[in-house]
Amino acid sequence: MVALLNETEVRVLGALVEKQVTTPEYYPLTLNALLHACNQISNRDPVVSFDERTVARALESLREKNLAYVFYGSDSRVPKYKHVCVENLHLSPPELALMCVLMLRGPQTVGELRGRTGRLHNFADLAEVEATLEGLAVREEQPLVLKLARQPGRKDSRYAHVLSGEPPIEVPPRAEPRPEAATREVRAENERVARLESEVEALRTEVAALRQQFDDFKKQFE
Repeated sequence: MVALLNETEVRVLGALVEKQVTTPEYYPLTLNALLHACNQISNRDPVVSFDERTVARALESLREKNLAYVFYGSDSRVPKYKHVCVENLHLSPPELALMCVLMLRGPQTVGELRGRTGRLHNFADLAEVEATLEGLAVREEQPLVLKLARQPGRKDSRYAHVLSGEPPIEVPPRAEPRPEAATREVRAENERVARLESEVEALRTEVAALRQQFDDFKKQFE
């Protein structure tokens, strides 16, 4: 059972996994290379702006959780860092690809995941992606993925990693009335008020006429 990770640790771990596959010639990564991998703009959601100290602290925590370790090569005295997800999370190549993209880009649909894992693993079709996700979700030792409830207005459900625990339930924002609908409502209300005011004025006129008739009637007996 792996301890829960914070958001920074998730980003650092995802960046290590990605660069191992996409740029193996530069892997393991130096702290500076890993910093740039975490902060890059493409293929990241959200985009972050970590400093070296933040990444170093995350690496130390990941080492304590047996998900990363420091590597000293024979040709360099600069420490480099590797992940050990495959060994300690027992991930196959397709599972590792999906976990990597979920760590770097957050909850996504099956279609989005297939499109975004192309550099990491070649899935045959959407069915293979979904089957791999379901396998990650029903692991006995530690589920790593959760299928989220479908959002209003979206056709497909999304999947999220649970390395940081279950993601919070997203409450859809209240739909604001469309301007034209609001205008119609205001116009109808104004018309109703004007009609009531007209009826009140007519009643006042009628009461005044009745009062005058009553006064004229009384004068006959004075």
